[in-house]
Amino acid sequence: MTVAPTLQKYLDQSVTYELIPHAPTASSTRTAEACHVPGDALAKAVVLRRDGGYMMAVLPASRHLHLSALRSQLGHKVDLASEKEIAELFVDCDIGAIPPVGECYGLDVIVDDSIDPRREIYMEGGDHATLIRMDGEEFARLTAKAWRGHFSTHD
Repeated sequence: MTVAPTLQKYLDQSVTYELIPHAPTASSTRTAEACHVPGDALAKAVVLRRDGGYMMAVLPASRHLHLSALRSQLGHKVDLASEKEIAELFVDCDIGAIPPVGECYGLDVIVDDSIDPRREIYMEGGDHATLIRMDGEEFARLTAKAWRGHFSTHD
């Protein structure tokens, strides 16, 4: 069980959280199932390319990114970053286990309105076998500087 060092340092300075080990999984939906966590309580990260840089969209694992809605809300073109680009940005994370806390990696973040700060929030810790649990208010504090919007659709 390991948490990405960049993330752990950031979390340790900011919030109270709990680590939950689980059997290795290949997607956020499978992680939610393996940990018996509702998909709408598991925040996932989608890394995007924009204006020569990168940003992160955060949405529940039970939802899909609606890229055209995000583009219209941001007012500029964004596209999905490639796995190679993501690996270069998140050198201490496994591909597919990117934590939804872009600030500690120097990324701007936009959080989907469907994430409910009144409930516990779960997230990947940077590997495929560690989940992080925190109070929704703690997650809201972590993402206080993030933009907000509605850019996801339900499964």
